[in-house]
Order: sequence, then C-alpha cells, then structure tokens
Amino acid sequence: MAEYSMGEALQAFLNKSRIRGDIQALRIEDIWKDIMGITVAKYTDKLQIIGNKLFIYTAVAPLRNELHFQKEKIIERVNEALGQQVISEVVLK
Repeated sequence: MAEYSMGEALQAFLNKSRIRGDIQALRIEDIWKDIMGITVAKYTDKLQIIGNKLFIYTAVAPLRNELHFQKEKIIERVNEALGQQVISEVVLK
C-alpha cells in the first residue's frame, strides 16, 4: 500500500468528491475582494461553482453588465488564485 501525507490524501478525496466545487467556491469567496476589488465584492451576493462554471450572483444591473465584459479576466484571475484550471466559464445571475 502506498503512503500518502494527510494533505495528499485530502486532495485526492476532494478531486473525486462532489463537494469539490463548494469548497473551491468558499476559497474564492475568501479571496474575491483581492481578485476583483472591494466594490465588486461588496455588491456580489453569492459565488457558486458547478462543474467548471463560476456563477456570480448580484442584484446590481450595472455591475452585472460590467462583469459581463470582464468574463475572460475573471476566469484568468480565479484560476490563477486557485493555482489550477478550475473555471472555464462565468455565468452572471
């Protein structure tokens, strides 16, 4: 039997687990202010990852419109912050 560190075992579990997206969404929420700035973070209601899609919820229409034009930059920044290719699409709600 191969030996794994606790971190390696946990990472292997998360890679195969259905809660992976929820944990990554929590990580993104923790650093969202650093990624997108204080103003965007203040008016963002919820972040959710389903599959490879990042769902961004906001009730502020002008912000939603601005984020629409920044989708590629959001994908790039989030993936860079997470250290791996997690997001390939952004959905604004």
